[in-house]
Amino acid sequence: MSKIKLTKVPFIGTEEQAAKLDAKLAELKELPGGLMPALQTAQEIYGYLPIEVQSKIADTFKVSLEEVFGIATFYSLFTLNPRGKNQVSVCLGTACYVKGSGEILEKLEEKLGVDAGECTLDGCFSLVETRCVGCCGLAPVVTINGNVYGKLTPDQLDGILAEYKPSNLKN
Repeated sequence: MSKIKLTKVPFIGTEEQAAKLDAKLAELKELPGGLMPALQTAQEIYGYLPIEVQSKIADTFKVSLEEVFGIATFYSLFTLNPRGKNQVSVCLGTACYVKGSGEILEKLEEKLGVDAGECTLDGCFSLVETRCVGCCGLAPVVTINGNVYGKLTPDQLDGILAEYKPSNLKN
C-alpha cells in the first residue's frame, strides 16, 4: 500500500471558486450518486481536492469526511495535492530503474526541494513517480509536460529544469 503524501502548500481558494462549487453542489446534492460528480467538479475548479473542499462536500452530502477521503484516494483521477505548472515525471519502470532512474529521482527531489508526490511552494513544479512510459530504449526517462528526456544522467538535470524555470534550482 502506498503512503499518501499531503501538500505543504497552503490552500488558497477564491470566492469565485467557492461560489462555483456551491452552485454545483446545490445541483448535485439531491441526485443519487451525486458524490462522485461533486468530487470531479471540485477537482476541475481547484485542480485538486484539498481537505477544506473535501469537508465542504462531506457536509453537503451528509457523509463522513472519511468516506469522501476514501473515494478521493481510491480513484487515480483524483489528487489531494496541487499540481505545479510543470509536471515532472520520473519513470521507475524496470528498464529505467536498472539504468539509474532512482538516482535521477533523488537528484530531482534535492534540486526542487520536494519529495515525489509534492508540488514546489511556488507552484512551478510537481514531481511524481510513474511506471513505464514506453520509452525503454531511452532509459532512464523523465518527462516534463509530456516532453521526453531520455538516457539521462543527474548532471543533465540543471539544464533541463532551466528550460522551465531557472531560478527554482538549488545547487
